[in-house]
Amino acid sequence: MKKKYCFFDIDGTLTDRSTNQVVPSALEALEKLEENGHFVAIATGRAHYKADLFIKANGFKNMVCNGGNGFVIDNQFVENIPLDREGCIKIIEETEKLGYGWCIAVDDTKDVYMTDDLFLRQVGKRKEPTRYIIDDTLDIHKVEDFYKIYVAIPKEEEDRLTTKDLIGHLRFEPEYLMFQPDNKREGIIKMMEHLNGPLEDVVVFGDDYNDLDMFSPEWFSIAMGNGCQDLKDKADYVTDTNVNDGIKKACEHFGWI
Repeated sequence: MKKKYCFFDIDGTLTDRSTNQVVPSALEALEKLEENGHFVAIATGRAHYKADLFIKANGFKNMVCNGGNGFVIDNQFVENIPLDREGCIKIIEETEKLGYGWCIAVDDTKDVYMTDDLFLRQVGKRKEPTRYIIDDTLDIHKVEDFYKIYVAIPKEEEDRLTTKDLIGHLRFEPEYLMFQPDNKREGIIKMMEHLNGPLEDVVVFGDDYNDLDMFSPEWFSIAMGNGCQDLKDKADYVTDTNVNDGIKKACEHFGWI
């Protein structure tokens, strides 16, 4: 059997969104893939520190994380590339001129930094566990690395921020815009280069819009049955829903397990 390099999104692909737990049949399938000599990795937009908790809790050891800017092989953190520094500074400068609050992540932790509490007053606390550090002496021009930026700009006013396209951005909440890497495809390519593996043997599994980037013609892409239609249209194969054993069924269908 030819070795495959399988990359799995987390939320809605591996996990049941109603429980946030890995679907049992998916975990079984991943274990069998490894037993059969295939390479198994997570591909997630989550920051390394957050994704690391997930992979260790579920017995995984490889992942592309931080939206493609970081990767881990055999539990070794190989690299974690920050956002473009100049682009981040321009976005924050315009954000301040427009009167919106902001906060930034400058390392691989749950800490975010801000010069005042404007972001919190405009948005409130984020749903994810976060430690807010207010430092009125913080100078963004002296910050070496930016890993994420959060801007308290409502969805309906987003076009006012003319610099927003300088950095990849996503919106999971209507109250604020999040700037973070959105390049899982490039992260997979870098990992494959590190592994000296052929790109044509890559298989990716995903379910949502943030997986569109990694559904590349360079390899084989499988959309979950519960996935968004745009992803299904781009997929090479659409399997059953994740909670109806979609991952296991796809792996059996192609004879990988």
